[in-house]
Amino acid sequence: MKTNRRFISRLFSALILASAGVSTLASAQAVSLLNVSYDPTRELYVEFNAAFAKHWKAKTGQDVTIKQSHGGSGKQARSVIDGIDADVVTLALAGDIDALHKQAKLIPADWQKRLPHNSSPYTSTIVLVVREGNPKGIKDWDDLIKPGISVITPNPKTSGGARWNYLAAWEFAKRKYGSEAKAKEFVQKLYKNVPVLDTGARGSSVTFAQRNQGDVFISWENEAYLLEKEFSSKVDVVYPSISILAEPPVTVVDKTVDRKGTRAVAEAYLQYLYTDEGQDIAGKNFYRPISLKAQAKYSKQLPKIPLFTIEQAFGGWEKADKDHFADGGSFDQIYLKK
Repeated sequence: MKTNRRFISRLFSALILASAGVSTLASAQAVSLLNVSYDPTRELYVEFNAAFAKHWKAKTGQDVTIKQSHGGSGKQARSVIDGIDADVVTLALAGDIDALHKQAKLIPADWQKRLPHNSSPYTSTIVLVVREGNPKGIKDWDDLIKPGISVITPNPKTSGGARWNYLAAWEFAKRKYGSEAKAKEFVQKLYKNVPVLDTGARGSSVTFAQRNQGDVFISWENEAYLLEKEFSSKVDVVYPSISILAEPPVTVVDKTVDRKGTRAVAEAYLQYLYTDEGQDIAGKNFYRPISLKAQAKYSKQLPKIPLFTIEQAFGGWEKADKDHFADGGSFDQIYLKK
């Protein structure tokens, strides 16, 4: 009997250890990431997340689930600063990600040096979206200040895309009319034609495409091409004579990944954006890839136009934010006089 009891006791202990081992193994085989992003990347990351999960599983045997959060880029940065557990952020502009360092020390100051192309795995630009057939004959930025033209664009206080829109219009006017004062006057006239400021780019898409407001929508290039697909809205895309090179950056959120133990998979996730598959998915979703191979593949749907950079025209994001979007900056001065 003692032998049987000892056998049963050992068997019971072995089962407990085996159960603990299975539990540990299951835990090792599943990981979850949160990607806090801006409005127009929804479709891009639905496809990219599935591709990365398949790649990671094949490489490591580990299941990974990527959850998404979308909204205006500035509001999304604030949500991470306020405590949302983002493993990675993929926002509209570097200034929004800089805030994670400046206001909360969640990332290092030199975060942009950690990945190629200043941590921007794809680029975009700003275009004009008009109703099918372009009934108002809109061809360039200066058509947006004509009387009777209703312009849809989001709020640059909350939307990164809106800041790109604002600065693209400003620099066009500065080059055409010859001074900062003339540019300010031009942009003020443009915003007098804006009936509503949504908080993010997707909200403005809904206003234009579903609510049928506005004659022209100032839009991310990728969002413009998704309007018909997503909202069954017949539109035409107008490329202005000049626009801005938008460089949406990405980074891991160091304090979060180190606390959660997800750094390896989070870093691999962002690095995969630079692979052939990641670049192909970017091009397929109407972002401008940085790889020459993908650029060549998608050159017909993403035509070359004259583009200027934020550094060339405005001295970088820190200066542009201070001059134009900080409290009391040019946008406040313009909009309060609207």
